Amino acid sequence: MTDYKQLDAWIDSHFDEQVHFLQELVRVPTDTPPGNNAPHAERTADLLKGFGFEAEKFPVPAQEVHDYGLESITNLIVRRRYGDGGRTVALNAHGDVVPPGEGWTHDPYGGEVADGKLYGRAAAVSKCDFSTFTFAVRALEAVAKPGRGSIELHFTYDEEFGGILGPGWLLKHKHTRPDLMIAAGFSYEVVTAHNGCLQMEVTVHGKMAHAAVPSTGVDALQGAVHILNALYRQNTLYKDVKSNVIGIDHPYLNVGWIEGGTNTNVIPGKVVFKLDRRMIPEENPAEVEATIRKVITQAAAEFKTPGGGITVEIRRILLANSMKPLPGNKPLVEAIQQHGAEVFGEAIPAMGTPLYTDVRLYGEAGIPGVIYGAGPRTVLESHAKRADERIDLQDLRRATKVIARALRDLLA
Repeated sequence: MTDYKQLDAWIDSHFDEQVHFLQELVRVPTDTPPGNNAPHAERTADLLKGFGFEAEKFPVPAQEVHDYGLESITNLIVRRRYGDGGRTVALNAHGDVVPPGEGWTHDPYGGEVADGKLYGRAAAVSKCDFSTFTFAVRALEAVAKPGRGSIELHFTYDEEFGGILGPGWLLKHKHTRPDLMIAAGFSYEVVTAHNGCLQMEVTVHGKMAHAAVPSTGVDALQGAVHILNALYRQNTLYKDVKSNVIGIDHPYLNVGWIEGGTNTNVIPGKVVFKLDRRMIPEENPAEVEATIRKVITQAAAEFKTPGGGITVEIRRILLANSMKPLPGNKPLVEAIQQHGAEVFGEAIPAMGTPLYTDVRLYGEAGIPGVIYGAGPRTVLESHAKRADERIDLQDLRRATKVIARALRDLLA
C-alpha cells in the first residue's frame, strides 16, 4: 500500500471516533453574540489531550473582549514538531458561530446523526474542521511519521466578529508565524480569494411625540425608511460592478438588523439599523465606506417634516479586507487539487468565494493560505447560519483524507 492509501485506511478505521469528537464539539454552544466561548476552548483542549495533543491556551484579556462586545475568548494552538528544516503549516478553524435561530427539526446542540448527516449549529462552519484537521494530523503521524517541519492547529473564536481577537490577536502578539496555512472551508473547491466586508451601525434621531399629535414630532422610522430606500437604490447599481475572480460576482449590500421606538402610541424618536456591505477584491474599502456615508448623509438631509428634520450617527462596526492570493500558495493549491481529485473523483477548482473570513489576516501578515475543509458544494446546502445546519459525513471523511495527504506532501 502507498502512504496515501495507508492514510486513507487509518482515517476509515478511526472515523467513528472522529464523528464522536465532532459531536462533543457541537454540544458545547458558542453562540456569538453573546460570545462566551472560553468554555468551548477548555472542552476542546480536554478532548485533544485524549489524543496526546497538548493545546496551548491563549486567553484574550477580559477588557479587550468586553470592549469588542463579547464575553470571553481563549484561542488554542497545538504545535506538532517533527524535526529540523521543512515548513510549518498551520490549520485554522473557528469555533464561534451565530445563534441557532428558529425552525430547527434537530437539536442545534445535539450533534444528531440522521441519513448520513450530522446536525447542529457549527457542524458545517466550522467545528467540522476541528475534527478534519485534528484527525488528518493524527493519521499523518500514525502512518507517514514525518521527520521534518511542523504542523500547528489554530482553533480560534472570533471569526463572526472579524477575527481580530482570533488569528489577528495570535499574529499580533507573535504567538505564531507559519509558512503556509489552510483554513476551514468546503470540500469541492479550494478557495484562494474572497470578498471583504464593511459593517456599519446607523442611528437615526428624530423627535418623540404623542401619536395623537404626530405633527409635533419627527418620525425617526420614516426617516430611516427614506435612508434605507436610498441604500437599496445604491445596491441595484452594484450589479453592474463585476469581479474578475471566478466564483465572485458583484458587490452587494444588506440591512440585517433594525430596532427603534418606545411604544405603539408614540412617534419613534430613534431608530438604529445595521448594514453589511460585501466588497469584491478589486474594490478600495476606504472608497466604499466613503460612498456609503455619503448616501446616508444625503438621504438624511433630504428628509423634512413639519416638525423638522432628522440627524444621523454612523459608526463602523467592522472592516474586513478581501483575501487576495499570494504567490506562495501554489504548493497548497496543487496538493489539495491533486488529492481532492483522487479522493472525490472530480476536479477541485481553485476559485474565489463571496464570503469573508479571518483567513485574510494571515494573508495580510504575508502568510500564503487557502480555504479548504469538510463541506458541501455551496453554503446553501450546508444550511450555515440557517436552521438544521448539517455536515455530510462522507464529505467529512473524504476531506480529512485530502488534508492528510496534502500535509504529507507539504512536509516531505
